[in-house]
Amino acid sequence: MDLFWQQFDKISAFLWDPFLLLALGGAGVFCTLRFNFVQLRGFFPACRQVFHGAFSQKASQDGMSSFSALMTAVAAQVGTGNLAGAAAAIAVGGPGAVFWMWVSAFFGMATAFGEAVLAQKFRRKVDGTVTGGPVYYIKAAFPGLGGRLLAVIFAFLVVFSMGFVGAMVQSNAIGESFQAAFGMPPLYTGIAVALLCFVSFSGGIRRLAALTGRLVPVMALFYMLGSAFVLFRFRENLLPALSSIFVGAFAPQALAGGIVGVTAKKVMRLGLARGLFSHEAGVGSTPHAHAVARVEHPVQQGYVAMLGVFIDTFVILTLTALVILVTGVLTPDASLTGAALTQAGFSAVLGKWGGPFIALCIFFFAFSSLLGWYFFGAANARYLFGKLGIAPYRLGVCLCVFLGALMDVGKMWELADLCCGLMALPNLAALLALSGLSASLLREYRRR
Repeated sequence: MDLFWQQFDKISAFLWDPFLLLALGGAGVFCTLRFNFVQLRGFFPACRQVFHGAFSQKASQDGMSSFSALMTAVAAQVGTGNLAGAAAAIAVGGPGAVFWMWVSAFFGMATAFGEAVLAQKFRRKVDGTVTGGPVYYIKAAFPGLGGRLLAVIFAFLVVFSMGFVGAMVQSNAIGESFQAAFGMPPLYTGIAVALLCFVSFSGGIRRLAALTGRLVPVMALFYMLGSAFVLFRFRENLLPALSSIFVGAFAPQALAGGIVGVTAKKVMRLGLARGLFSHEAGVGSTPHAHAVARVEHPVQQGYVAMLGVFIDTFVILTLTALVILVTGVLTPDASLTGAALTQAGFSAVLGKWGGPFIALCIFFFAFSSLLGWYFFGAANARYLFGKLGIAPYRLGVCLCVFLGALMDVGKMWELADLCCGLMALPNLAALLALSGLSASLLREYRRR
């Protein structure tokens, strides 16, 4: 079994670095040029669109508002990785990794735009309910048996990685954090979270839209307020922290007390990779949410999709990084990393309340990811098995939520990463093949 996991790790490592790192980054640059820097020209129209009818439109079988679709997408994007991922990159690559996360997100916004436009263009109404996602535009990009086969493979990967494996790793994060912060046995946590998920999932698109529309703003505000409090207490270190991000991106050796042996090339690779893992642009997950938004033109939701990447990286990830940098908990020997490093940053101000604060943040982030990933998996379960596949899928996800809280799921993270990487291959191929159509729709919308 050890030999199997060793070979598995080698395959996953090659797939993500350098192959997918180059493919996803290259797709972002290509989409930026193809869509004429849409992330700059479309940012403010996106803000207007997302709040247009945000609180008056109710979700139904005909879809949900742009705001609800964005919140569902952000629910999936902003997960426990925002607490641990940024910290891990900084611990190994230093402050400069944050700059390259920003670069990744900037170009990723254009990729997310292209995905959402195609998801809107090729969405369908199945069994009276609007649905959509990469499976439909993959078939459109590659007509015939090959396209249908790619779509089926993509759908299986989403169901397996985001529905089942993803449920285990997110509930495990909740179980571990609650045990550490409150002494709660993982068995009780697993039962409680599984029941919460079952009730949430059983309400269909209306309940999911209502939950994410309320949960995501609350969790974001909760985390932002906690971060702002820490930054205010260490406000004298804020400008030096920002300076270290830019200096560390190009000359990491110039930083006093910097990470030993790190090079500018390594910093760039770590930052770009962490950014791509976090915002998911190009992987093919968030188009499922944007496909069901009720808009007059596909480009409107394409604009909105860019905000998900912005919130994930430029807001949440950046706050995590700044908390770590201003509090001085980053050490040259990287003795602390991941969520422990983030917790140390908050504990520098919150003291004994730092642990419970991070535990609650992990619950919010992980549970919101469970909601978003379930929605994405359900769309693909419906594509594969029809309406009858939803109930077994729902029960399977809830069972995985329960088991995940009790198990050691270390290798499950690697398995989920590999599946997400494999998902990106057909999604990127279709995105690039249909980029001319997306650009045409953008020009059409701007002429209105």
